[in-house]
Amino acid sequence: MEHEVFVPFPVGAVRRVLSDPARVARCVPGLQQDASSGAALAGRLRLRIGGSTITYRGALRLTERDGSYELSGEGTEARGSGTVTLALSALPEEMPGGTRLSCLGTVSGAGRLAEFDAKTAESAARRLLDRFGAALAEELREDAAAAAPAPEVPVTGEDTTLTASTPLDGNALDDEPPAEAAHARRTMIGRSAEEVDHAPPRGRYAPVPAPETTSGTAVLRWAAPAAAIALAGAVVVTRALRRKR
Repeated sequence: MEHEVFVPFPVGAVRRVLSDPARVARCVPGLQQDASSGAALAGRLRLRIGGSTITYRGALRLTERDGSYELSGEGTEARGSGTVTLALSALPEEMPGGTRLSCLGTVSGAGRLAEFDAKTAESAARRLLDRFGAALAEELREDAAAAAPAPEVPVTGEDTTLTASTPLDGNALDDEPPAEAAHARRTMIGRSAEEVDHAPPRGRYAPVPAPETTSGTAVLRWAAPAAAIALAGAVVVTRALRRKR
C-alpha cells in the first residue's frame, strides 16, 4: 500500500520529530505506551476497522535508513489469539508550504483482522496514516508556540506635573475672570500647600463683608444725656410760666 501525507511544516522540523521514538508514539492514534527502550515502543494499539475495534498488545521499532524512517512491529490480540505484523516506511520530502511524507507499508495478520477484505483493511490503514499526519502537525504547532517569544507589553504613563497653566480640579479658578484667575495663580505659586488650603477665596467667590451697623450701646451713650437735658429744660419753662401767671 502506498499513501502520501502532507504536513505544513519544514522538512527539518518533521525529521526532528520522526527521529524521536517517544514523540512518534504520541502521534500514533490509539497507541497507549507502556514503556520504551531505545527505539522500541511497547504498549497497546487500538485499531478501528470496518466499524469494529481490535486491540493489540505488542511492540514497535523505529529506525532511520537512507533518510527514510522505518516502523516495524508485531502484536497479539488482547482478547484472542490473532496476530498482526506491520512494516511501514516514511520518506519526508520538501514541497511548497511544508513536507510530504511518502509512505509505503504492508500489514498482515491472522484472527479477527483476517475476517475483513483487503479493501476494508487498506481503508483503515490510510485513515490511520492521515490521523498520524494530523497529530504530527499538532506536535509541531506546540513546538512553534513554545519557541515563540512572549509579546512585549508597552509601559505607558501620564505626566502629572502641576504647572501654572494646569487647572486645579474642584478649584474656582476655572470660573473666574482671566485677570483675577491669573492673579490668583501667581499668588498661589511658590506658597506652601497649607497656605493655599487656608487662603481666603478671591474674585467673585470672596466673602462679602457684612454692612456696618450702629451699636445700640453707642446710641444710648449720647441719647441719654440729650433726653435728660430736654427734660430739665421743659421743667424750667413750665415753672417760669407759672410764676408769670
